[in-house]
Amino acid sequence: MSSTKKLEEGFERIKLAEKSLKTSFLKWRPDYEVAADEYSQAATCFRNARSFERSKDCLMKASECHKQSHSFFHAAKCLDQAILLAKDLNDFKEVTQLAEKACSLYQQHGSPESGASSLDKAAKILEQHEPEQALRLYQKAADVVLIEDSHRQAAEFMSKVARILVKLQMYDQAADAIRREIGFHQQTDHIPAIGRLAVALVLVQLARGDYVAAEKAYKEWGNCCEAPEVQNLELLLRGFDDEDPDLVREALNHPFIKHMDVEYARLARDLPLPEGISAPKAMVRENAAPSYVSPNSTSVVEATVEKSTHSKGESSDGRQESGGGGDAGAAAATSASAVADDDDDDDEGLC
Repeated sequence: MSSTKKLEEGFERIKLAEKSLKTSFLKWRPDYEVAADEYSQAATCFRNARSFERSKDCLMKASECHKQSHSFFHAAKCLDQAILLAKDLNDFKEVTQLAEKACSLYQQHGSPESGASSLDKAAKILEQHEPEQALRLYQKAADVVLIEDSHRQAAEFMSKVARILVKLQMYDQAADAIRREIGFHQQTDHIPAIGRLAVALVLVQLARGDYVAAEKAYKEWGNCCEAPEVQNLELLLRGFDDEDPDLVREALNHPFIKHMDVEYARLARDLPLPEGISAPKAMVRENAAPSYVSPNSTSVVEATVEKSTHSKGESSDGRQESGGGGDAGAAAATSASAVADDDDDDDEGLC
């Protein structure tokens, strides 16, 4: 019953708003302020009655009435409420459009930070369902706050852009976003943040498969890193240079890496390790058939063995014969020398 009453009240408010917009002979201009107020109250009634579509339409009409009366801030506020209703209706495309319109109205009012905040809220709604649209809103929010030279807020928005790009595995764009974020931190001399981003940039470049770019990023921004970060990056790069997977795994399991933002920690976890340099293992096929043996190979082996045995026997006989001849020669030489000695003795006796 209460929902029905709220719906009836909402329709009555719409009639009053339409009446305020009418002109007559004595009323030359529409009363936009009254109409905007009636539409806003009608939107509240429809929202309480769970009629989100009617409530969103009333808020957009109220925003248009505020814009006609040059009340840009209130017009943007109505669109901010419409964004939440579009979320409840799962109309994510309209969330993007309403956020951009609200940002434009805030800028016309002279509140660019409020416009960036509206874009930020809409991007958070879209981040899970439409990450590409969320990227566009975050990038626009960074550009909006730069108008006021708010580099700190711009760095926050670019950090969200970089993390979404890493999540989407768009590493080329992620590297560019990280460099832009580093540039914003340079404007505020936030050295520790630059050091952390240097580690993130090295991981992204390694995920791209570009070791040279990773080493260049370390040489360019490594002086902003703290001592543990420097040691870990040097260990990581040396592991990739030497193609040592154990060294790389040790560097990626460092507590500093694991406590980075979730997207970078997951990137480090899924980073492909170098394969290393090792001799290829011999392929052994299970249940393989034995090697083929020719039936002629047995006879060939036997003939070879017999031939070698015969040749060994002949060589041993030859050695024995040569040994006998040597003994006879030695005996003959001994007898000859004995005869010569006897002849010498006879010659001495004659003398």
